[in-house]
Amino acid sequence: MTEPRILVEELTRIAEAGDFEMFRERAERVHPSDLADAFAALDEDLRVRLIERLPPELVSPALAEMEPEEGPLEVLEALPDERAADIVEELAANDAADVIADLPPERADTILKLVDDREEIEDLLRYDEDSAGGIMTTELVSVRDDATAGEAIDEIRRQGERVEDFYQVYCVDAQKRLVGLLPLRRIVCIPPDRPVTDVMEPAPVVAQPDLDQEEVARLMSHYNLAAVPVVDIGGRLIGRITFDDVIDVVEAEQTEDLLKFGGASGDELLGGEWTSSVRKRLPWLLVNLITASMAAFIILLFKDAIEAILILAVLGPVIAGMGGNAATQALAVTVRRLALGQIPRERAVRVVGKELLVGLTNGLAVGLIVGVVASFTGNGYMLGIVVFLAVWGNIMIAGIAGASIPLMLDRLGLDPAVASSVFVTAFTDMFGYFLILGLASVMIL
Repeated sequence: MTEPRILVEELTRIAEAGDFEMFRERAERVHPSDLADAFAALDEDLRVRLIERLPPELVSPALAEMEPEEGPLEVLEALPDERAADIVEELAANDAADVIADLPPERADTILKLVDDREEIEDLLRYDEDSAGGIMTTELVSVRDDATAGEAIDEIRRQGERVEDFYQVYCVDAQKRLVGLLPLRRIVCIPPDRPVTDVMEPAPVVAQPDLDQEEVARLMSHYNLAAVPVVDIGGRLIGRITFDDVIDVVEAEQTEDLLKFGGASGDELLGGEWTSSVRKRLPWLLVNLITASMAAFIILLFKDAIEAILILAVLGPVIAGMGGNAATQALAVTVRRLALGQIPRERAVRVVGKELLVGLTNGLAVGLIVGVVASFTGNGYMLGIVVFLAVWGNIMIAGIAGASIPLMLDRLGLDPAVASSVFVTAFTDMFGYFLILGLASVMIL
């Protein structure tokens, strides 16, 4: 089996040499994900010229695999209307809806009017793109609950010809309301004249179309499901969400949380233009400037103490930095537990209490070490006590802040990932400087 990287390099060389016919022959034997990587490696003009010469059934799955920053929408916008509509028509309904939703409205309407089977796409466009309805597909296999096993097998064969992959067979009543699941193995094994209700199982979980996609991913992970049925308010089966769609959701959500945790915007494209990155990051830097200025103001308030005991200028950043690291540890654990749904509201106090105990213990250990070292700097044992208390107090407060800030944001309905180090470390910086300089002013001067 050829390595994906080598496949992409080979396809890129063929395309850049202008041998589009050879590219087509080679592309027909590679996975759509590898073809997507090859498209992404080409400059935009060559990519458009190449895609114009490839059959829609080859291009469509590759465009569906491309990341937004790799330019799949730009390709569709550069193609003639009829050609773009042919490509969209080859996409699965949910992928087609995602593509159409991201196009400019006028362009989207023009292309959609040229798509023959656009009803399913239009139905999916009614849902928010980050909801269960937005990521579901309407292609599924269902059997009536009054059918026999033999009739069910015939129906599965018939529907299976138009559904590319299916992991579950759904059992519905005359009004298309979901009543259960039909395990394929058990349907095949029972006599053909037995009713399917004899082997039907209840669905472990169903999703409403307005359910957030992150919650869908959590449900599928919790119940170890390959697919989840989507039902409307009346219980009618309208679609399904498969594990491959959820993998994309999890990756997108984790990327968003990681960017926010680092103080960048959650919607920044990893491969986007530098100007876009400036617009996304500059506001966070300005926020950081304000919080850093507040810490600097505390230092200014105690300038007399620093002038009298110069070693405080050295110890201050150490104490502030220790608090920032402790807060980031507590923050990372708390945000992750919130993302996994492991902190019910009634347990929020216990979470903060745990981090308080961790901070008390770690602060005691680290404070003793730093305090002993500080007492040998020539300023006497009293400075060691001040440093010990400052480190102990700041690490303890850091644990409380790292746990409580994301919990409060979650309680307010905000994304806890925005409680990034920009806010938490600023808090521990201010408190750390205040403790070391304030205690020194009271206990030594």
